[in-house]
Amino acid sequence: MAKITPRTLSGFMELLPAPQQQLERMMDILRKTYALYGFTPLDTPVIEASEVLLAKGGGETEKQIYRLQKGDADLALRFDLTVPLAKYVALHYNDLTFPFRRYQIGKVYRGERAQRGRFREFYQADIDIIGDGRLSIINEAEIPAIIYKTFSTLGLKRFQIRVNNRKILNGFYAMLGLTEQSGDIMRTVDKLDKIGPDKVRGLLTGELGLTEEAAGDILRFIAITGSNQEVLTALEGYRGRNEVFDAGLTELETVVKYLAAFGVPEENFAVDLTIARGLDYYTGTVYETTLLDHPEIGSVCSGGRYDNLAEYYTDRQLPGVGISIGLTRLFYVLGEQGMLNPQLPTAPADVLILPMTAELTPAIQLATRLRAAGVRTQLYTEQKKFKAKMNYADKIGVPYVVFLGDDEVNGGVVACKDMVSGEQTTLPFDETLQRIREGLALREQGSVIVE
Repeated sequence: MAKITPRTLSGFMELLPAPQQQLERMMDILRKTYALYGFTPLDTPVIEASEVLLAKGGGETEKQIYRLQKGDADLALRFDLTVPLAKYVALHYNDLTFPFRRYQIGKVYRGERAQRGRFREFYQADIDIIGDGRLSIINEAEIPAIIYKTFSTLGLKRFQIRVNNRKILNGFYAMLGLTEQSGDIMRTVDKLDKIGPDKVRGLLTGELGLTEEAAGDILRFIAITGSNQEVLTALEGYRGRNEVFDAGLTELETVVKYLAAFGVPEENFAVDLTIARGLDYYTGTVYETTLLDHPEIGSVCSGGRYDNLAEYYTDRQLPGVGISIGLTRLFYVLGEQGMLNPQLPTAPADVLILPMTAELTPAIQLATRLRAAGVRTQLYTEQKKFKAKMNYADKIGVPYVVFLGDDEVNGGVVACKDMVSGEQTTLPFDETLQRIREGLALREQGSVIVE
């Protein structure tokens, strides 16, 4: 029989055990951090009816979606976690308590061109707060606090959460008589970091047909910089000319005010008028997070406020605010930049037991005691030479190896070797357990990411 050559499809990531452990550690931190803020876990189906996923689709979304046919059913793989959330909230509205706070870490699928750091199958890590009819502006200040806590816990220090409000932009464009083109203008301005002001000006005057004067006004407006208070003061000069603008400015001032109370240092957030987010459904506060030493990576966490999450599935008004981390891309670029901590253990077990007797009951009992004490333990029972067993221990990176021969069994002691220091002790079980715990605690110090 002809053999099939195994391969991984382009745009799909398969990790070896050690980096997979690093990714899992990042996911654990995200779950624990989100839980600290009262978010409940959610897991929506990977496959949905195409009509559900494409309710607000068309254009690029429809081109990128993976569609499946099963009998008469037209199905598709989810391309983000927000649309399935909208369906979920509309479907289970009567069973949910609002405001509904959920987090979800799951794979999504987009049939776009595979390239470095861009994948067709990738993890997103999302949080959203959904209101019933209304949703307090304070939630929009809490979201950056969660971003700050998450990235700080991962080990990042030099990052900045950039904040803006779409109402400010819509209001300003209305002052210029450009209300009908505001969406197109925001999508164009959102490209500023990638293509620069000259090319943005060219797109504004070329594709969108704006006058040179209007394009200049827009570029000068979004170029307002300084401290957060200086930017807000500059924006106050426009107050009173447009109601939407005034509402957006009040909201932005409120968000900035409460960010400090939520514990976000000012050096980690900035009011940035260039932030627009390209998606039309954002209606208020918007966020983008960048690594200050690696601006080439782009935004590693983005999101914002939307006024009606589930308008295509229900008549109920369900406003929300949320963020999304492109986790696979973030993990990839961090690894590429050498920012994943190589010192943190990635072994599948903390202890490897090597029985040195024909009778395995004592080794099995020892493994059971260690597991009961919360120590991840693997029992090696393969009939290999001692050198091969130790080679296995080295390859999986296990920090402790326990040898259990007749002398240890008869003496009621445990022979334990620290694989990093090379130190070997023969002590009673309780003392060995304490030594292992103390050593593991030291090894676990440090963060997943190092800058």
